[in-house]
Amino acid sequence: MARIRHKIAVISGKGGVGKSFVAANLAVAMALRGRRTGILDADFHGPSIPKILGVRGSTLVGTPAGVVPVAGPLGVLVVSVDFMLPSEETPLVWRGPLKASVLRELLARVAWGELDYLFIDLPPGTGDEPLSVVQLIRDLDGALIVTTPSDLSRAIVKKAISFARGVGVPVLGVVENMCGFCCPETGKVYYIFGRGGGRKMAEEMGVDFLGEIPLDPRINEANDRGVPFVLAYSDTEAARAIIEIAAKMESKLEQGEK
Repeated sequence: MARIRHKIAVISGKGGVGKSFVAANLAVAMALRGRRTGILDADFHGPSIPKILGVRGSTLVGTPAGVVPVAGPLGVLVVSVDFMLPSEETPLVWRGPLKASVLRELLARVAWGELDYLFIDLPPGTGDEPLSVVQLIRDLDGALIVTTPSDLSRAIVKKAISFARGVGVPVLGVVENMCGFCCPETGKVYYIFGRGGGRKMAEEMGVDFLGEIPLDPRINEANDRGVPFVLAYSDTEAARAIIEIAAKMESKLEQGEK
């Protein structure tokens, strides 16, 4: 892990906000910027990073130097417990201590090599996996908080910010996903899940607001096909928003190094 410049935990206090979509596409966006990038899928019970990045069905290989990650789009390195399961229908019935042990092994034994960025996609909430990550990775650069615009999401996701602060992890900022849908026929924007909740939460909690990603039906299509959205639909507003968020994150982290 010492050979990885920046380690970023992607968290949310609530499920269904598109956290894995954001994490996977930010990793690819960083690769588009020429950065050596990896992503650790630490959502053991609902691993979705391999599907989103089109590498489901791959397997991890052990070598004397360590476990070799799977190479995804643009060379993004991927590690997920999904690669260890016999089928996609196989559930993991693990208690907290076992999950912590497996996470420790993955962090210690994966041969990531030299990376500029490692994104760690964590499950919803503030339980075993998030706590294990912040305890095991002492030099974590920060937490990226993902929310949707609704007041319900804002109220719950605030807990993720409080969690990060409580364990001494800097909050890099808030990303609002599903911020609005622009009808292609009329050009009218519909705020299906509310409006401005992510920005309002960032202001209330005193953290940076990094940007908002609009709803786009092609996001679901890209996820189902296993093609990163920022590559498949690079000319869309949503893809441009993700790339801009990646640029803001990088700028912030580089300033922190000075």
